[in-house]
Amino acid sequence: MFKTKTKLIKENKVYSRPAVGTVILLLGFALLLLSIVLAISVGAAKIQFLTVWNAVINYDPTREADRIIMSLRLPRELGAAIVGAAFAVSGAIMQGMTRNPLADPGLLGLNAGASLALACVFAFNTGANYLTVMILSFIGAGIGAMLVFGLGSMSRGGLTPIRITLAGAAVSALLSSLGEGIALYFKLSQDLAFWTAGGVSGTNWAQLKIIVPVVLVGIIVAVMFSRQLTILSFGEEVARGLGQRTLFTKIVLMTVVLILAGAAVSLVGAIAFVGLMVPHIVRFLVGTDYRWIIPCSAIFGSVLMVLADTFARTVNAPYETPVGAVVAMIGVPFFLYLARKGGRKLS
Repeated sequence: MFKTKTKLIKENKVYSRPAVGTVILLLGFALLLLSIVLAISVGAAKIQFLTVWNAVINYDPTREADRIIMSLRLPRELGAAIVGAAFAVSGAIMQGMTRNPLADPGLLGLNAGASLALACVFAFNTGANYLTVMILSFIGAGIGAMLVFGLGSMSRGGLTPIRITLAGAAVSALLSSLGEGIALYFKLSQDLAFWTAGGVSGTNWAQLKIIVPVVLVGIIVAVMFSRQLTILSFGEEVARGLGQRTLFTKIVLMTVVLILAGAAVSLVGAIAFVGLMVPHIVRFLVGTDYRWIIPCSAIFGSVLMVLADTFARTVNAPYETPVGAVVAMIGVPFFLYLARKGGRKLS
């Protein structure tokens, strides 16, 4: 038994690049700042970089450019950055926990569950504040996750990557249909169109004051458990052999996923593929150590969402293209590429 465990550990040796990871984090953070400044500068009203800096440092409400920056564009891009980080980190955690390279909150029922909860809010409690919407999104995401993992484990052989993916597709279709049915019955299709297509327009400072602490706490907890996640990604047998309390670790990490996915969907709607693509790109750059994958995924998820939102705003100005559609244009080919590879293991 001991020899078997030792062999498994050697076969699943952590491939880490600390030096590369440090450089990637620093470059990613610089790229994120540059992306936010670029996103604020472009649009229907073009604004100079220096004007953006002056508005942030020395805000003057009498200047029109300052009002555009501080009231509309800056909260919007900060919202895009925070939800990009939330989606990417939740995807990385799910891929590590399930050893499923196709895992993503949008593909495994979490986003659909949160969207169904949003439909219920609009139908039965139109006066709900944003905090209530976020909490109900957590609950909806949890229901979606329970249905997916419940269905995936019903057949013989237990949970496998392909079963989880198929169960996720089925549950997502079911919950999305229920949400659309509620929207049609209560004539809410126009109100829910924003969350269905996905977008960050309309993000304000009041919403950011709620979502930013929630997402930051989730990411911090994910970083704290990143070493345990690395061990868990070897497989449950190896993790137990190394003395890990796998059930406790899974409960904590799954709670983090629900919090991050629920918070992100409550702000921007059901955007898929961010949590699928970013962890794979980061894993290619920094290795299989989740102590680097988690923070790097947060940074690059933010960059991806900010750039996607910038493209959505400018590609057909003055009209806006849904951010979800922009991300899907990249995500669908990426998903097909991964599926064609046959779901190679992640560690």
